Amino acid sequence: MNPTARCPLLFLDVDGPLIPFGASAHPYPTYEAGPDSPGTGANPLLNRIDPRHGPRLGALPCELVWATTWMEDANIWIAPRIGLPPLEVVRWPEPAGGDGSRGNGEEDEDERNGLHWKTRVLVARAAGRPFVWVDDEITGTDRVWVSAHHPGPALLHRVDPRWGLTDSDYAAIDAWLRRWHDGFR
Repeated sequence: MNPTARCPLLFLDVDGPLIPFGASAHPYPTYEAGPDSPGTGANPLLNRIDPRHGPRLGALPCELVWATTWMEDANIWIAPRIGLPPLEVVRWPEPAGGDGSRGNGEEDEDERNGLHWKTRVLVARAAGRPFVWVDDEITGTDRVWVSAHHPGPALLHRVDPRWGLTDSDYAAIDAWLRRWHDGFR
């Protein structure tokens, strides 16, 4: 049996958790990447990504999965920058029509009711496995929906986009993952 088949998943967004943004009284720290690093010069926000995120994420007892609109670009530009291998990428529904909405009428209604457009897709992708979703746009509506529709344990961890992932975020995520990971050894 694949050892990651039932271990918890960690669905990771990029903008907010890894690339901080928003109002800040002080400039964001920047981190140099090697001249051969993918994306160098292509996106000025990439230098806000702290390379220490890679080892910290890699040490978590879970299967990391990109859950970002960066899609495969996360594996091209971000994973090498922070020392992660290519990760699986969640496939999002294509926008339905020219209005920018995603998916079908059910997803459109979810969004009108305050449910994030990623929520339904992530629960389906988890397929009952324990999961953590790290994002800066999670709300109480998402937590209630996941609780009602996901048969396994889930932690929806909202990150403050002004700071990105912090020590306290890592501590909370690691403690939760270890609680559920230990049950799958």
